[in-house]
Amino acid sequence: MASQEQFIRSLVEILVENKALTHERAVEIEQAFHESPSDNFDAFLLEEGIVERDDLLRALSQHYNVPSFDVVGNFFDEQLLRNFPKDFLLRNNVIPLQTDANMLIVVAAEPERSGLESALREYENYDVDFFVGLRRDIEDAVKEYYDKAPTEVDEDQDLREEHNREEELRREIEGEDEED
Repeated sequence: MASQEQFIRSLVEILVENKALTHERAVEIEQAFHESPSDNFDAFLLEEGIVERDDLLRALSQHYNVPSFDVVGNFFDEQLLRNFPKDFLLRNNVIPLQTDANMLIVVAAEPERSGLESALREYENYDVDFFVGLRRDIEDAVKEYYDKAPTEVDEDQDLREEHNREEELRREIEGEDEED
């Protein structure tokens, strides 16, 4: 948990430096987070209305020293996304954004996570460039692409059913021809 404590302290210092929080409020927030059931500090900050999402993204960008990317409302390349298993993306809190020449650009909640870059290369053989994003938003975006909407049609299922009907019809026709 020491690394989470360091993360919290660093993020709070950046938010104070950026004038998104006062020093007094920062001390109160750290204490409130430790007393809350939440285990995700950035989600806690947003859910409690403590900071604006733009301020939080800017602070995360400064903390990790990578650009930030707000995944909300953005469309992702579904084909690229499906090159990665859903559970991998959720477990690692990442979402592939795009490929550019020999570069895979990924939005990650923790871009410095040990082994993340090599794990991503198991699915796509590119150099990896990271952006930082909000954990909850990344999870929501991944789920949106992998979980079918109740009204979404499974085209493969429709094709299988159509094929089965055609096969039944063909057998019926062949059966009639043999009787004649």
